[in-house]
Order: sequence, then structure tokens, then C-alpha cells
Amino acid sequence: MVKEITLDEVKKHRNKKSVWMVIHNDVYDVTSFLEEHPGGEDTLLEAAGKDATEAFEDVGHSNDARELLNKYKIGTLPGKEVKKAACSKSNNLKWAIVALAGAILIGVALKKYLS
Repeated sequence: MVKEITLDEVKKHRNKKSVWMVIHNDVYDVTSFLEEHPGGEDTLLEAAGKDATEAFEDVGHSNDARELLNKYKIGTLPGKEVKKAACSKSNNLKWAIVALAGAILIGVALKKYLS
């Protein structure tokens, strides 16, 4: 059975003595990985105590890095907190669609204007 760990608990672990973070709704204790992290310990310390999913994905970690992550998994967020993260992603998608629609409209207008 996977242990549920709240975001409030994760927030308590954001210093060199204890570094926890959330990636894709799973909680990881990466304290022992600080000195080994190729990007340096500061990278992990910046993400400590919070949801680091976006930062993790922005870097484009390899499959090996993703597999290594399993070694540090200590739990998962409770269902009610997972929904918050999903809702946030949904809002980002809505804004991306609005931005894309705006860009298309501007392109059509420019094409019409320049013709």
C-alpha cells in the first residue's frame, strides 16, 4: 500500500537535511541524491517542498533519470490534492487554446490586410 503524504507535509522538507518534492502527484525524498544530481544540489533545493513536476519536465529528463526517480519515491498525494493539480493543468490547456485561437485570428487578419 502506498503511503499518502499531503502537500503540507512535503512543505516541511525543504532544506539540505530533508528534501522532499512532488513529481506527477508522487512524493519523493531526494535528500540522499543531492550530491549526485548532475544539475547540482541547488536545482533540487529550489524545488524542495513543492510540486516540481513542471521543472522536472522542462529539463527533459532521460528515461534513466525517470527510472532512478522510483528509488526515491516515498508516497503519493491524497486524492483531493491530486484533483487540484489536474485542475491547474486544465486551466493551462484552456489558456494555450485561447492563445492559439488568437494567433490564428491575427494570422487571418494579417493575410486579409496584406492581400
